[in-house]
Amino acid sequence: MLALLPLLFAATPSWAGEDADIDPATVDVVDAINCRVAAPTYNGFAMAIGSDGLAERRGWRKVAGKNPFLTEYELPRPVTVAGNWSTRRVAFSASGVVAILDLADPKQVAAGEGIANELNTDAAIDALVAAAEEARPGSGDKVRADIPFRKFMGQRVLVDATEPATEKDGFGTHTVIARSISNATSHPGKTLYGCSYRIELLGRDGKPL
Repeated sequence: MLALLPLLFAATPSWAGEDADIDPATVDVVDAINCRVAAPTYNGFAMAIGSDGLAERRGWRKVAGKNPFLTEYELPRPVTVAGNWSTRRVAFSASGVVAILDLADPKQVAAGEGIANELNTDAAIDALVAAAEEARPGSGDKVRADIPFRKFMGQRVLVDATEPATEKDGFGTHTVIARSISNATSHPGKTLYGCSYRIELLGRDGKPL
């Protein structure tokens, strides 16, 4: 995918708007977290943060985290997202950026976004508790207490756009921009609130390359 990024920047879908050509250095991370930039713009911004020294020029400090899928930074000043939640920690994944909120229950912010948990962990835990009770009555409460983490993962799609291949470019794009809310065992007591930007290249037949 990385080898195809220059092609993605060169081919700006019509839905992306004028901000698709914005200098990455001018992009506000809050706008990226809030899904307010075009996908090509976000890709340029994320690449500049990770490999062009933009993080250092902004005074961001890279944080050694426990999650290998996230590249985490501490900001020099707090930013505010999701209404009134402030944080100095942000993290980039392979497809998006999140603010790391000091919020143990993601449902508190997800409810306002109209986002439900796509993983029914409660049902799985209830099944384990029931099995424990059947095997040894009275053991269910301990089993439940031994599983304190409740996984949350949900999203709300904001943009789902397909640009068919053209004679000029020879390929098309399928772009999905989505508000994402989740938690992770690597960040106990935290909620990851952000936005994912995914661009998939399509061939002339409309199928992914």
